[in-house]
Amino acid sequence: MVSKWNYKSDLWIDWCPGCGNFGIHSALIKALEDLGLNPSKTVIVSGIGCSGKIAHFVNVNGVHTLHGRAIPFAMGIKIANPELEVIVHGGDGDLLGIGAGHFVALGRRNIDITVILHNNNVYGLTKGQASPTLPLGVKTKALYWPNIHERVNPVLLALASGYTFVARGYAMDTNHLRELIKKAIMHKGAAFIDVLQPCVTFNDIYTMEFYKKRIYKLEDDPNFDPIVRKDEETLPKYLKAVEKSLEWGDRIPIGIFYINENVSTFEERLSERSTGYKEIPPAKSIIEEGKPIIDQETFESMFKEFIVNVKKHQINK
Repeated sequence: MVSKWNYKSDLWIDWCPGCGNFGIHSALIKALEDLGLNPSKTVIVSGIGCSGKIAHFVNVNGVHTLHGRAIPFAMGIKIANPELEVIVHGGDGDLLGIGAGHFVALGRRNIDITVILHNNNVYGLTKGQASPTLPLGVKTKALYWPNIHERVNPVLLALASGYTFVARGYAMDTNHLRELIKKAIMHKGAAFIDVLQPCVTFNDIYTMEFYKKRIYKLEDDPNFDPIVRKDEETLPKYLKAVEKSLEWGDRIPIGIFYINENVSTFEERLSERSTGYKEIPPAKSIIEEGKPIIDQETFESMFKEFIVNVKKHQINK
């Protein structure tokens, strides 16, 4: 353990007793301790729902945002200051319901952000309605009728969207989840962890007993290797990850499905288009009296490819 900071806030954690969120919180705290991340350079961005409270329970920068909008907040933070370590926490209803478009956008851009999905199949804060991850025909205790919608497969959606680190954890196996979180944070690019999280209050189907009988670890399969080391491995390993993501029944895999660090990040692409982005990203631009403090020579060197020669392009009348 390399941490010299206390990452656990002293606020009372008011989740229901036995809630899977406690396991996610514990795994996150342990991962931060192992990595020793500077709290002033670490940001947790959360949305609305039970999971959204986690931003208050960790001693790093926290942003508790709007329903479904945690990811665009996080993208803005990371792009403005790429030195920050940005971690998104959101529920399945939050990130895959109203926030699904933003979830896809982050994967397409491959921004260096970690997304941790608290997946309990229900809208826990609003008393147990079916969330996007609850399968068709399943009836949990708060539903009058069985669920009428098809489910969203978070791992498959992440793979299709372009996330370059895709994993699944289990809230009640904190040591395993801790290692997944550490690897996701250290990954260069968009990282996603789908965390299976029992809701002891409203979900009487996907319980601890249910998962205990079905979960197995991908790392125990000697024939499965999720890491893309060469470009020619991309398609076969991607397709194998897709195949594993479709397992949901008597056997449910947890662990890492796919890792590919050969894909450029959005920050790297921005640096190629604007040579000064790394040195002076938006968060480091000093502004005084409404004017940027930057000399003409530096400005022209940073934005020379965007400066239009007015005289050259002036229309002769």
